[in-house]
Amino acid sequence: MVSVIVKGEGTVTEINILGMLEIYRSCNMKPNFSHQQRIYGIDRHTIKKYYENGGKKAITRNRNSAFEPYKEEIIELMNKPGVTKKAVYEYLKDHYNNLPSYSQFRKYTLKNGICIHQHQTPHVRFETRPGEQLQVDWKESIIMTTKHGKEIEFNIFSSTLGYSRYHKFIYSRTKTTEAFIRCLIDVLNALGGSTKHILTDNMTSVVTITNGKRKKHPKICQLEKDLNIEIRFCQPNSPETKGKVESTNRFLSWLLPYDGKFEDENELIQIIQRINNKVNNEINQTTNLPPYVLFQKEKEYLTPLPNRVLLDTYSENVIIQKVPPTLLVQYQGSGYSVPSQFINKRVRLVPISDKLYIYYNTELITIHQITNNKFNYQKNHYQEALRQVIGKKDVDIEELAKENLSLLENLINEIG
Repeated sequence: MVSVIVKGEGTVTEINILGMLEIYRSCNMKPNFSHQQRIYGIDRHTIKKYYENGGKKAITRNRNSAFEPYKEEIIELMNKPGVTKKAVYEYLKDHYNNLPSYSQFRKYTLKNGICIHQHQTPHVRFETRPGEQLQVDWKESIIMTTKHGKEIEFNIFSSTLGYSRYHKFIYSRTKTTEAFIRCLIDVLNALGGSTKHILTDNMTSVVTITNGKRKKHPKICQLEKDLNIEIRFCQPNSPETKGKVESTNRFLSWLLPYDGKFEDENELIQIIQRINNKVNNEINQTTNLPPYVLFQKEKEYLTPLPNRVLLDTYSENVIIQKVPPTLLVQYQGSGYSVPSQFINKRVRLVPISDKLYIYYNTELITIHQITNNKFNYQKNHYQEALRQVIGKKDVDIEELAKENLSLLENLINEIG
């Protein structure tokens, strides 16, 4: 027996209709639902549902969105100045698994009234042939805070190939002439060649302006000769000619959700590299293709680079070393660790201010604070190497690494 509760004018009436519906069903007859409505005072659609479901109410599920558990975090991220909805979505994907598509995220935010209002400025498209132009710019004086409250101020050297829209972002603590040259050479090495010319604005690392006249720095002029490449400047009042590299600035807004969420400078650089990869795999609205696809064609038109030794002369104070099994490369009598996968590989040591930046080819693999300590192992480098030595034995690697590093530090202090 099934009772159906019908809410009427302030009363609740229980009516047993299952028997009636079962009679119709056994006779293979379909009830007149409108007539039953008049008899029992129940909506005909309700009676029909009971008839079609054997007297059981159809089950409907009101499932929460997969984004619902992160609603407060989404609101917090969307309130960050300059952040974009796409940036928040990419941040969530980077931290949580099995999230729905970006379109579902947009529907969720619209449904819940979580919106970002931004003014869109139109610009004129300016197309170039493959291998013709590389646009470069600084994203200057970015300040981000670690999860421990430490502020890091840095710059991003942003570069974009004119034809394919292939992007390369280089992290840099400074934006001097030397930093510009180092970043540009790193970009060209990563691309595997150079374009016919480079387009930039009147950045002070490239040019000085006196009485309205522009003059390139001597080092920049020499670089043009050695690379057989011309550095051109944007036309005044014509920002659209450099629009492709400026459009990459919106991708740098993807960094904003990470403010206060990362461990240290090393992790920040890794985040930038991950964003760089995502950018090159995103479909471009103009070409309808991801930049990396068109780059496969454009790289065939790039001009080969000169001798690597010649390029390395532009990086002042650069030291090239082969990584020993101890993981420690030497700088000013002190050893600094690198990840174990770089053993027997040649790395570049670039001291800038009080930091030592260590590169493998064009990849920045680690950063150390320059100290007077004899040995400078980063904890994760040491743990990784220790795990390979010990293998799969039932040993607390983290605790063993902590103990060994403590003993090493005590030994150094005793010797000192």
